[in-house]
Amino acid sequence: MTDRTSSEPSATGAKGPDELRRQIARTRSELGDTVEELAGKMDVKGRALARAADLRDKAGAMTVQLRSSAAQAGHTVHDKATQAGHLVQDRAARTGHQVQDRTQRAGRITQGTATRTSAALERRAEHSVPRPARPLVMAAVRHPRPALIVGAALAAVVVISWRYPKK
Repeated sequence: MTDRTSSEPSATGAKGPDELRRQIARTRSELGDTVEELAGKMDVKGRALARAADLRDKAGAMTVQLRSSAAQAGHTVHDKATQAGHLVQDRAARTGHQVQDRTQRAGRITQGTATRTSAALERRAEHSVPRPARPLVMAAVRHPRPALIVGAALAAVVVISWRYPKK
């Protein structure tokens, strides 16, 4: 067996001492890079720390993104709640006006009915009540509240005197 590198020039062989030195320097550099790569792969602790740092960075970025999304969602919910509040307020105002209008109409109707009833009671009182009691009855018809209060007080006196008779 003959040594091919020493007896025959190879296709990548050096053509002089300067080129040989350059090839040796390049080979040393490549070998150094290879050794560094292998050392990096063998450094489990360093790789774990680097991976942890990467994960920390990703978690920080995700935290910022989630906070931003939460803030945006909060603003959206606030805006929708404000719009809903305005809508409810507008509907309540319209409903309030409708109730007020209906109440006023009912009040006018009731007042008209009360006026007609009062007039009818006055006409009846003029014809059916004896002359001495007529002014008192007419006043009671025109102003029923004081007459009701006096009547209630009189009823209370009658109930108390009936319930607790003197012995």
